[in-house]
Amino acid sequence: MSLTLLSATVSLPTSPFPPLAVGFMGLGTGYLIYGPQELFGYPKRDERVDFATGMWGIWMPGFMQFITGVYLFLGLTLFGTFKAPILYMAALAFTAYGVHWFAIGWNRLRRADARVNVGMTVAFMVISALGIVVFFHSGGDPPVGGLFIGLFCVYFADFFASLQADVPGLGKLGERALGFFHIGTGIWLMYLMFALVLDFVWHYTLWV
Repeated sequence: MSLTLLSATVSLPTSPFPPLAVGFMGLGTGYLIYGPQELFGYPKRDERVDFATGMWGIWMPGFMQFITGVYLFLGLTLFGTFKAPILYMAALAFTAYGVHWFAIGWNRLRRADARVNVGMTVAFMVISALGIVVFFHSGGDPPVGGLFIGLFCVYFADFFASLQADVPGLGKLGERALGFFHIGTGIWLMYLMFALVLDFVWHYTLWV
């Protein structure tokens, strides 16, 4: 009854402006913070560096993606401000990646054991593969599909990086690969954010 009453009293227009750029900016910044440390070892990890990296992880890729995902879900399911079904996948991804970055940031801040990340990497390879299928299917949105390819590579590398305590050689190689994919995917996220904003504001055609 309450939902019926709410739908009868709250009527919002469809919005052409889903907050995707917020999520892209947050995740891209997180990747560009974590990537150089993983690939080049700079800055060298210590308690202060891990605390700073963890805080950035919680707030940029964590909070900015989470709020984007929740905003999209509310617009899709409760207020009807977004109509495109493909945004359901975006809402799922931003929410899931945001919450998992809360954990990543906190674990880095607390210097927790990375081996527990192994199962997480499998789950996020699955959601990344789902994103690839959704955004490439029937020409849905190839630039975002490309992002999910980068995300899949990130979690594939992170699987091996998480084993560094038990398999140091393979784990170190996985960490370097993780840094490489973090930087590459972070740069692509910056492009997506830049192109999307210019497309919305000035109708540029960088988003292709």
